[in-house]
Amino acid sequence: MIELKNIHKSFGDITVIDNVSAVMKSGQCNLIIGASGSGKTVLMKCMVGLFEPDSGEILYSGVNFTELNNEQKTEIRKEIGMLFQGSALFDSQTVEQNIMFPLDMFTKWPVKKKLDRVNEVLSRVNLVDVNKKYPSELSGGMKKRVALARAIVLNPKYLFCDEPNSGLDPQTSLVIDRLIKEITIRMI
Repeated sequence: MIELKNIHKSFGDITVIDNVSAVMKSGQCNLIIGASGSGKTVLMKCMVGLFEPDSGEILYSGVNFTELNNEQKTEIRKEIGMLFQGSALFDSQTVEQNIMFPLDMFTKWPVKKKLDRVNEVLSRVNLVDVNKKYPSELSGGMKKRVALARAIVLNPKYLFCDEPNSGLDPQTSLVIDRLIKEITIRMI
Protein backbone atom coordinates (compact mmCIF):
# COMPACT_ATOMS: atom_id res chain seq x y z
CA MET A 1 0.00 0.00 0.00
CA ILE A 2 1.11 3.53 -0.75
CA GLU A 3 -0.20 6.37 1.36
CA LEU A 4 0.15 10.07 0.62
CA LYS A 5 -0.39 12.49 3.49
CA ASN A 6 -0.76 16.22 2.87
CA ILE A 7 1.76 16.43 0.00
CA HIS A 8 2.76 19.94 -1.00
CA LYS A 9 5.16 20.84 -3.84
CA SER A 10 6.04 24.24 -5.26
CA PHE A 11 8.52 25.50 -7.79
CA GLY A 12 9.43 29.03 -6.78
CA ASP A 13 6.18 30.95 -6.28
CA ILE A 14 4.10 28.41 -8.18
CA THR A 15 2.29 25.80 -6.09
CA VAL A 16 1.79 22.65 -8.14
CA ILE A 17 0.53 20.26 -5.45
CA ASP A 18 -1.36 21.58 -2.46
CA ASN A 19 -2.27 19.29 0.43
CA VAL A 20 -2.89 16.07 -1.54
CA SER A 21 -3.68 12.92 0.40
CA ALA A 22 -4.57 9.48 -0.97
CA VAL A 23 -4.36 5.77 -0.26
CA MET A 24 -3.38 3.40 -3.07
CA LYS A 25 -4.14 -0.17 -2.15
CA SER A 26 -2.02 -3.12 -3.18
CA GLY A 27 -3.46 -5.41 -5.81
CA GLN A 28 -5.45 -2.62 -7.44
CA CYS A 29 -4.92 -0.35 -10.38
CA ASN A 30 -4.91 3.13 -8.91
CA LEU A 31 -5.39 6.19 -11.12
CA ILE A 32 -4.40 9.82 -10.74
CA ILE A 33 -6.77 11.84 -12.90
CA GLY A 34 -6.68 15.56 -13.57
CA ALA A 35 -6.50 18.24 -16.22
CA SER A 36 -3.33 18.90 -18.17
CA GLY A 37 -0.91 20.86 -15.98
CA SER A 38 -2.68 19.92 -12.74
CA GLY A 39 0.38 18.24 -11.19
CA LYS A 40 -0.17 14.55 -11.89
CA THR A 41 3.37 13.98 -13.16
CA VAL A 42 4.90 16.08 -10.38
CA LEU A 43 2.97 14.03 -7.79
CA MET A 44 4.15 10.79 -9.38
CA LYS A 45 7.76 12.04 -9.46
CA CYS A 46 7.46 12.85 -5.75
CA MET A 47 6.15 9.33 -5.14
CA VAL A 48 9.14 7.70 -6.85
CA GLY A 49 11.69 10.06 -5.35
CA LEU A 50 12.63 12.12 -8.40
CA PHE A 51 11.27 15.22 -6.63
CA GLU A 52 11.21 15.91 -2.91
CA PRO A 53 7.86 17.20 -1.65
CA ASP A 54 8.10 20.47 0.29
CA SER A 55 5.99 18.90 3.03
CA GLY A 56 3.89 15.84 3.70
CA GLU A 57 4.59 12.13 3.85
CA ILE A 58 4.80 9.31 1.32
CA LEU A 59 4.54 5.89 2.92
CA TYR A 60 5.30 2.54 1.28
CA SER A 61 3.76 -0.22 3.40
CA GLY A 62 3.99 2.07 6.41
CA VAL A 63 7.60 3.17 5.81
CA ASN A 64 7.94 6.94 5.45
CA PHE A 65 9.86 7.31 2.18
CA THR A 66 10.26 11.07 2.68
CA GLU A 67 12.32 10.54 5.86
CA LEU A 68 14.70 7.91 4.48
CA ASN A 69 18.33 8.56 3.55
CA ASN A 70 19.49 7.91 -0.03
CA GLU A 71 20.62 4.35 0.68
CA GLN A 72 17.29 3.46 2.28
CA LYS A 73 15.37 5.11 -0.57
CA THR A 74 17.36 3.03 -3.06
CA GLU A 75 16.03 -0.14 -1.43
CA ILE A 76 12.44 0.99 -2.05
CA ARG A 77 13.29 2.28 -5.55
CA LYS A 78 14.39 -1.26 -6.46
CA GLU A 79 10.73 -2.21 -6.04
CA ILE A 80 9.48 0.59 -8.32
CA GLY A 81 9.10 0.52 -12.10
CA MET A 82 8.39 3.79 -13.91
CA LEU A 83 7.00 4.20 -17.41
CA PHE A 84 7.52 7.85 -18.34
CA GLN A 85 5.14 9.76 -20.60
CA GLY A 86 7.77 10.30 -23.31
CA SER A 87 9.39 6.86 -22.78
CA ALA A 88 12.64 8.54 -21.57
CA LEU A 89 14.91 6.15 -23.46
CA PHE A 90 18.59 6.98 -23.80
CA ASP A 91 19.06 7.86 -27.49
CA SER A 92 22.74 6.88 -27.51
CA GLN A 93 22.03 3.40 -26.14
CA THR A 94 20.58 0.36 -27.83
CA VAL A 95 17.30 -1.20 -26.75
CA GLU A 96 19.28 -3.84 -24.89
CA GLN A 97 21.38 -1.24 -23.07
CA ASN A 98 18.29 0.82 -22.19
CA ILE A 99 16.55 -2.17 -20.63
CA MET A 100 19.72 -3.35 -18.91
CA PHE A 101 20.25 0.07 -17.26
CA PRO A 102 18.25 -0.73 -14.06
CA LEU A 103 19.93 -4.13 -13.83
CA ASP A 104 23.36 -2.48 -14.04
CA MET A 105 22.32 0.07 -11.43
CA PHE A 106 20.64 -2.19 -8.89
CA THR A 107 22.07 -5.71 -9.31
CA LYS A 108 25.41 -7.43 -9.41
CA TRP A 109 24.17 -10.12 -11.77
CA PRO A 110 26.55 -11.59 -14.36
CA VAL A 111 26.11 -10.29 -17.92
CA LYS A 112 24.54 -13.56 -19.12
CA LYS A 113 21.79 -13.38 -16.49
CA LYS A 114 21.12 -9.73 -17.37
CA LEU A 115 20.88 -10.55 -21.09
CA ASP A 116 18.50 -13.42 -20.35
CA ARG A 117 16.29 -11.08 -18.31
CA VAL A 118 16.37 -8.41 -21.05
CA ASN A 119 15.25 -10.98 -23.63
CA GLU A 120 12.56 -12.27 -21.27
CA VAL A 121 10.98 -8.83 -20.78
CA LEU A 122 11.31 -8.00 -24.49
CA SER A 123 9.37 -11.16 -25.24
CA ARG A 124 6.80 -10.20 -22.61
CA VAL A 125 6.11 -6.88 -24.39
CA ASN A 126 5.98 -8.61 -27.78
CA LEU A 127 9.29 -7.32 -29.13
CA VAL A 128 11.94 -9.70 -30.40
CA ASP A 129 15.14 -9.13 -32.34
CA VAL A 130 15.28 -5.40 -31.54
CA ASN A 131 18.13 -5.63 -28.99
CA LYS A 132 20.70 -3.83 -31.14
CA LYS A 133 18.35 -1.14 -32.50
CA TYR A 134 18.49 2.44 -31.25
CA PRO A 135 15.39 4.39 -30.18
CA SER A 136 15.56 6.48 -33.37
CA GLU A 137 14.95 3.27 -35.34
CA LEU A 138 11.71 2.46 -33.48
CA SER A 139 8.10 3.56 -33.89
CA GLY A 140 6.35 5.38 -31.03
CA GLY A 141 4.57 2.22 -29.95
CA MET A 142 7.79 0.22 -30.00
CA LYS A 143 9.53 2.88 -27.89
CA LYS A 144 6.71 2.72 -25.36
CA ARG A 145 7.01 -1.09 -25.18
CA VAL A 146 10.80 -0.85 -24.71
CA ALA A 147 10.20 1.67 -21.91
CA LEU A 148 7.65 -0.71 -20.38
CA ALA A 149 10.17 -3.57 -20.61
CA ARG A 150 12.71 -1.39 -18.79
CA ALA A 151 10.11 -0.51 -16.14
CA ILE A 152 9.43 -4.18 -15.36
CA VAL A 153 12.93 -5.63 -15.78
CA LEU A 154 13.52 -5.69 -11.99
CA ASN A 155 10.09 -7.32 -11.45
CA PRO A 156 8.88 -4.35 -9.40
CA LYS A 157 6.30 -4.43 -6.66
CA TYR A 158 4.99 -1.02 -7.82
CA LEU A 159 4.52 0.06 -11.44
CA PHE A 160 3.95 3.75 -12.18
CA CYS A 161 2.76 4.72 -15.65
CA ASP A 162 2.62 8.36 -16.69
CA GLU A 163 0.13 8.69 -19.56
CA PRO A 164 1.22 5.40 -21.15
CA ASN A 165 -0.90 5.96 -24.27
CA SER A 166 -0.06 9.58 -25.02
CA GLY A 167 0.84 10.13 -28.65
CA LEU A 168 -0.09 6.60 -29.72
CA ASP A 169 -2.65 5.50 -32.27
CA PRO A 170 -5.78 3.72 -30.94
CA GLN A 171 -4.58 0.25 -31.98
CA THR A 172 -1.20 0.62 -30.25
CA SER A 173 -2.92 2.16 -27.20
CA LEU A 174 -4.99 -1.02 -26.83
CA VAL A 175 -1.83 -3.14 -27.06
CA ILE A 176 -0.14 -1.06 -24.34
CA ASP A 177 -3.27 -1.20 -22.14
CA ARG A 178 -3.41 -5.01 -22.49
CA LEU A 179 0.29 -5.35 -21.67
CA ILE A 180 0.00 -3.17 -18.56
CA LYS A 181 -3.07 -5.12 -17.41
CA GLU A 182 -1.32 -8.49 -17.93
CA ILE A 183 1.81 -7.29 -16.15
CA THR A 184 -0.20 -5.84 -13.26
CA ILE A 185 -2.11 -9.09 -12.79
CA ARG A 186 1.18 -11.06 -12.76
CA MET A 187 2.69 -8.64 -10.22
CA ILE A 188 -0.12 -9.20 -7.70
